[in-house]
Amino acid sequence: MRTTGKGSSGPRTTRFRRSAKSNRAASPKSRVGRARAIFPLAAERRTTMTSRERRCRAYGGRQGSGRLVERGNRQDDPCGVQLKRGCSGGGMIVNNFSLCYHNKLILAPMVRVGTLPMRLLALDYGADIVYCEELIDLKMLQCKRVVNEVLSTVDFVAPDDRVVFRTCAREQSRVVFQLGTSDAERALAVARLVENDVAGIDVNMGCPKEYSTKGGMGAALLSDPDKIEKILSTLVKGTCRPVTCKIRILPSVRKLEDTLSLVKRIERTGIAAIAVHGRKREQRPQHPVSCEAIKAIAETLSIPVIANGGSHDHIQGYLDIEDFRQTTAASSVMVARAAMWNPSIFLKEGLRPLEEVMQKYIRYAVQYDNHYTNTKYCLCQMLREQLESPQGRLLHAAQSSQEICEAFGLGAFYEETTRELHARRDELLARTPEEASEPAEDTSGVIKIAVKFDRRAYPSQITPKMCLLEWCRREKLAQPVYETVQRPLDRLFCSVVTVAEQKYQSTLWDKSKKLAEQAAAIVCLRSRGLPEGRLGEESPSLHKRKRECPDQDPGSPRAQEPGLPGELRKKPLVALGSGEESLREGR
Repeated sequence: MRTTGKGSSGPRTTRFRRSAKSNRAASPKSRVGRARAIFPLAAERRTTMTSRERRCRAYGGRQGSGRLVERGNRQDDPCGVQLKRGCSGGGMIVNNFSLCYHNKLILAPMVRVGTLPMRLLALDYGADIVYCEELIDLKMLQCKRVVNEVLSTVDFVAPDDRVVFRTCAREQSRVVFQLGTSDAERALAVARLVENDVAGIDVNMGCPKEYSTKGGMGAALLSDPDKIEKILSTLVKGTCRPVTCKIRILPSVRKLEDTLSLVKRIERTGIAAIAVHGRKREQRPQHPVSCEAIKAIAETLSIPVIANGGSHDHIQGYLDIEDFRQTTAASSVMVARAAMWNPSIFLKEGLRPLEEVMQKYIRYAVQYDNHYTNTKYCLCQMLREQLESPQGRLLHAAQSSQEICEAFGLGAFYEETTRELHARRDELLARTPEEASEPAEDTSGVIKIAVKFDRRAYPSQITPKMCLLEWCRREKLAQPVYETVQRPLDRLFCSVVTVAEQKYQSTLWDKSKKLAEQAAAIVCLRSRGLPEGRLGEESPSLHKRKRECPDQDPGSPRAQEPGLPGELRKKPLVALGSGEESLREGR
């Protein structure tokens, strides 16, 4: 096995020449060093190494990573490269060390799977590095960075209030942000947006799915080496984090020549490592992975090569990971589907019972307020053939995080955790009354009720906002006007609706703008003694109108096109800044 190469990225990275194999027995000292490596079977190798290489292997595994804090500041330690000047964090502890990609167990980037709960679970079970799911540059550039003091996380929030990327201090030194991009400048802008909160930046050049390739991203980049070079060079020069990329084998009739030519060109950009999925763009998991191709790349390059694609044919347990690495001569192994099915694949003691793993995942999902649909999806991937079991049917029927917890016997945990989070939020709000108080303007004319919108209490196509709009049309009143604000501390929303010059507001703050508006509509309807569309209530005209346009919500942008009589008007969302306390009209 080749043991040389770049240990990490950064200004002190040194390129080593490969050492010749030696027939001499390893010394006791070197055997001790190798025993510290991440894979126990590595001790059987008989290769010569420089002292620097030996340190990289000794401190590159799970045992060694715990000593990086002590040894990482040494000038000659390639696994403890200091960050470039100017990289500092806000709201989280700054990670002072770069990543070493030698001898690592890595959780692969997986769409809808690689969210925070799964990444933390993989770290618990022994993964050294975890990749987030591919996130598109255009979407990330719309996000704002928010320090979530309630969850102790850093969130990147889209304009529609959806959390696109959430991370925490626990994973900061080991999480790699995978970026979907086809433009160097956009890629650099996103890297600079997230670099203080992650340990590395990876460019996706291997995803064959249409949602990635149609924008010239993913595997589509493999046909444009010039663009690849520009993107990677721009990132290497412009960010303080190590840069990597993930590729597939080129569909070349000249065997591997074109692929080897491409990876050499990629290496010259200065990246820290390269992950290779040993299949071609058009191939899928049922096709065999080409270990020979990965091995050829590993023997050609001097930077670490990360082998990927072995879940279907090679990796069913921890020891299989080391076998796959030996077969491919790679520096590290990246595991995707085998880790999705059971994240304890990284545990050297062997796989843990699936029930235990799933309960641990659910606990992380609740603690970090993961959206229940994402939690449900990941659990379904773990259950696989057990989806038709009684527990699988309960999971399939679950429509909230609470129901998921109850399906797995964690109802009490959900209640306790929810109370703790609410208490933490209330405590934070009490410390910052100027940001968290009710509107400071005179609100004596606002009718208030403590109410929230519960989707389960209404038919699938009926909402309180629809009922209120319909009533205003029948009474020939001006359409309802919603004014919504967001509280900066916990990012909750409150809305006031004006109907016939009277304002209505729920005193409870909601997780989204849409929920807050529905709550305000409920207050108005109840105050006037009007039906709000709940199950069992009669509203014939409303049902008739809904059938005519089943997909259109009067509160949606499509229902607000100018020129339509009786349209619903909404004023722009205004985020409350520090010290701003009133419900203002958007401009």
